[in-house]
Amino acid sequence: MNLGAFSISLAVKDLAASRAFYEKFGFEVVGGDASQNWLIMRNGDHTIGLFQGMFERNILTFNPGWDKLANPVAEFTDVRELQRRLKSEGVSLVSEADEAGTGPASFVAIDPDGNPLLVDQHV
Repeated sequence: MNLGAFSISLAVKDLAASRAFYEKFGFEVVGGDASQNWLIMRNGDHTIGLFQGMFERNILTFNPGWDKLANPVAEFTDVRELQRRLKSEGVSLVSEADEAGTGPASFVAIDPDGNPLLVDQHV
């Protein structure tokens, strides 16, 4: 099962302080909008999202259709197919993609320890 690009979305209390902290580790802003309280930062192949006031918890994020640098890939497993496979394995979802849709969509599952997993397709 190819889930696409991986990143962690961090629920931060102070976007500016978090940005400054991760810049010390070599992360650079590659996307987002600080005026809307979110930034995407990258250090090599490693990507983190900083989100102030948007989420209660940190989220493991997978992006079908993207490579590790958020570039579209030619072949990938659509989010709806991933959703069908996981549901057939007994995975409960807290939100689901519209099975009849195409293109961008997402779903969320919660692991046994309460960690949210977001599968978020942008293509």
